[in-house]
Amino acid sequence: MSPAAGPAPRIVVTLMVAARQSEPEIAARKNALYVDAIVRHGAAAIPLDATTPPAERAAALVTMDGLLLTGGADLDPSRYGEPNNGSQSIEPDRDQLEAAAWATAESRGVPVLGICRGFQAMNAFAGGKLIQHVEGHAGAGWGFGPALTHPLRMVPGTRLTRILYPTNVGGGVLTVNSYHHQGVGRADLAPRFAAAGFSPSPAGDLVEAFEATSGPFRMAVQCHPERTESTPRAFERLFAFFVDACRGPAAGR
Repeated sequence: MSPAAGPAPRIVVTLMVAARQSEPEIAARKNALYVDAIVRHGAAAIPLDATTPPAERAAALVTMDGLLLTGGADLDPSRYGEPNNGSQSIEPDRDQLEAAAWATAESRGVPVLGICRGFQAMNAFAGGKLIQHVEGHAGAGWGFGPALTHPLRMVPGTRLTRILYPTNVGGGVLTVNSYHHQGVGRADLAPRFAAAGFSPSPAGDLVEAFEATSGPFRMAVQCHPERTESTPRAFERLFAFFVDACRGPAAGR
């Protein structure tokens, strides 16, 4: 897909601190995949992590045209009013960064896309909750063997289904990668969001894609579409659509 004409939208990409991870080189490669996914569609990426100086962080947030919340460690369950009941590797300073980024995106009305942890963070920030552990949804880590996969059943007529299936709004079932151990049950979804896709699990159907029912672009997926070797090519349209949505704010600069 060729990037559209017009000013390159400035998209803040929140990332893990690679040097803190047990496999820093792999973590850096993971971070790069998120950046590449939007840059190849014409965006200017502004990477931020928990070590970004406050002044630089503030300047990026007040000038961003969009926000991409990415994968990583579990969210502190206190963010959605729960005690720890299975959450792992919590990073409070990343939670703080992303909560501030979300609040700024909300106040400025810029588009937001969430992936994996970002999916979960968006739901929590908007008033939803998480199932803190789901058996069987976390296979071998990326870079350590083939991805575990499972079906994602798209909800007919949703905006995301129309993006992934432009010639068939009835949607269908996609096979997506599975790198998470937490999830969002039907009853856990924030009131302002509508489910766009479900996956089966021992805990029952999980919401694994959602979108805002009104207002600015808000969309999220539990899988990792930036890992193109283990997700359908159709997800490339999601990145293109997100970048295009960010062109509106960019044109107003």
